[in-house]
Parts: sequence; structure tokens; C-alpha cells
Amino acid sequence: MAGTTDALRVGVIGIGQRAEIAQHVGATGTPARLVVAVDTTEAGRERAARWFGPEVAAFADVPSALEAQPLDAAIVTTPDDTHAEVALPLLEAGVAVYLEKPMAITLEDCDRLLEAAERTGTPLYVGHNMRHASVVKQMKALVDDGAIGEVKAVWCRHFVGNGGDYYFKDWHADRRRTNSLLLQKASHDLDVIHWLSGRTTRRVTAMGALTVYGGVTDRGGHEGQVMPEWFSLDNWPPEAQTGLNPVVDVEDVSMMLMDLGDGVTASYEQCHFTPDYWRNYTVIGTRGRLENFGDTPGGVIRVWNRRHEYAPTGDLEIPIEGEGEGHEQADALTMGEFLAHVATGSPTAVSVLAARDAVAAGALAAESLRDGGSPRDVPPAPVRPAAAAA
Repeated sequence: MAGTTDALRVGVIGIGQRAEIAQHVGATGTPARLVVAVDTTEAGRERAARWFGPEVAAFADVPSALEAQPLDAAIVTTPDDTHAEVALPLLEAGVAVYLEKPMAITLEDCDRLLEAAERTGTPLYVGHNMRHASVVKQMKALVDDGAIGEVKAVWCRHFVGNGGDYYFKDWHADRRRTNSLLLQKASHDLDVIHWLSGRTTRRVTAMGALTVYGGVTDRGGHEGQVMPEWFSLDNWPPEAQTGLNPVVDVEDVSMMLMDLGDGVTASYEQCHFTPDYWRNYTVIGTRGRLENFGDTPGGVIRVWNRRHEYAPTGDLEIPIEGEGEGHEQADALTMGEFLAHVATGSPTAVSVLAARDAVAAGALAAESLRDGGSPRDVPPAPVRPAAAAA
């Protein structure tokens, strides 16, 4: 499809909350139009009609959609455990795939996707939109410019204050569907840690537990709904949450340590019942450190690059750029990058190998956590797709 001048025909598969990213399809620099929506449920197809309008035809399955309307690209936002099942036939059919992160919930499925993308030559893109968030791009630019010297450690604390609403009232709470929130939620941050350090996880160990939401007995009541329909900041305190998923067996607090090789290390901490919601990165190098306070426009990045006692404002303070919420901005930029890649073959900020690296760290951390913290070594990918350098 490189060099095509016609508008790309795009479908969206799985009309849950993240399907909203398909609303960006017609608003990038690449001519493209959303033509079909697919969901196995009647509620999902009705949602597609409300979100995308009557000109986007709704179907109950992918074969029916492809028979009615050939596609150049598909946006896959189905539950995580179905990513490989949905994406593999599309790749085999020559339909470029935007796969919502994480790439899959197991390394085996990631490697099946890598093999199919390499063999068929069909574009496969994983939506790690945090690489397009202003706070991350600005920290990466500071690191690359030598502001803190050579990176030796990266720490990330993620205060998931909305976790009870975001992850414990639907399929995300079921480890059969997500594996772990160290994979589902943390894949963003694991990819950022890898990007900022210029390295990937080689060995991982983790600890964690289901400490709060497992004791909430009020379950069910959200069938056919998506998250904004039950979300409220008034859902507090965490123990008073209602309507949790019938199955809740993923951890709500977890911590992992990563060996990135050559003495470079990283850590990640995640809690789903904090009162505040933001992520904090600390990057320490041989000549300083940087840290973000807030992760959207209005926050700042501070750099300490000389020796002194406690200095809360640092030696350099950089405002986080942009307007509004960072996630929406990053979604639009990510969709634009995907469509441009499909149309022209232009490079992308994240490769499929990088997406596989994030899954590897999170999935093996979950194994470690559930096995007393025993270390896990990351196996190499069996294939290296031609697009891996993107």
C-alpha cells in the first residue's frame, strides 16, 4: 500500500471504550475513512452506530465485514486475550493492523504475530501511544541531549487513582483476559522505561497482591456498558466500590525490578487504589537526574545536574508542553503515524519488537510475582521483522 493516493479504507474491530481512537481516522494528514465496525455483541454494534454514524456499517464478525467491504487497515481494540486471534487472519489477508497495546497477553502470541507480519509483509503496528505523549518525548529529548549523562537507572511510580473504575469492573479484572495489570496497564510504562534507557529488560522479578478489591463483594451490573457509564470520582473510598467484575483475580498493587544489562536497572510500582492519578518517572544518569511532576500539560520536568542539598525545584525546570489531556493528544498522533505508515511506509516511533519487549517484561513479571518473586529471564524473539528498526 506504500504510495497509495486513494483514501485508506479502515475498519475498527471491538467497540469497547478504546474503540474511540477510531474517531481520529479522518482527522490525520493521511486520506482515510472509517467504513466498517465489528463487534460480536448487539450492544457494541449499537455503540458503533452512535459513535461513528450510519455511514459506518456494523457487522457481527470480521469475515462478514471483509466480504462486504475490502479493507486496507483495521484497528483492533478487542479484549487483550483475543488480539492474536483477531489480528492473525487480518495479517494473512493483507490488511494492515493497528493493535491496541498490549500486543498480546503471552509471549507465544506475540511471537506468532511477529512471524505472521514478517512472512506476509503486512504492516503490524502496536498502539503504544505514550511515546507520543509530550512528557515522554520531552524527557527522551533531555536524555538524548546529554542533560543527565549516561542513563544508569529508571524508576516509575504509577498512582492509578481511577483503577477501581478503569480495571476492576469489567474483563480487565480477570487474569484469563489480561494476564496481569503489570502487563495490561504497565505495558505503557515498561515501553517508556525501555525507550528512555535505550535498553530492554533481560531479567525481571516482582511482588504484589490483590489487597483491596478482592474483598469487595458487590459484583456485576455493567453488562453492555463501557467505562464512562460507571465512572465517577465520587466512587470513594476504594472499599466502597460497587459493581466489580464477577471475577477479580488480578493484583491491585504490584512492584517489579528489571535488569536491563550492563549494570543498568529499573523499577516499576503500580497501585490501583490511590486517591490521585498520575505517573512519575525518575531517570538517573552519570551527571544528573530528571523527574516529572504531573504527566500532562500544566506539569513540569525538573533536572538536577549539580551537587547540593535538598532542592525541590531542581536546577532546571521545563514545562510539559501541549494543551488539554495528554492521552487524547497521544491517541491522535499515534493514529496519524499508523495511517502514514500504511500509506507511505514512513517510519514509526515504536517497533513490533519493542511492543514484544514490553509484553515480555510484564508477562514474566506476573509469573515471578505469582511464584514468590523468583527471577525470570527474557528469551529472545524468534524472528526479527524487517520493520523492527522502525
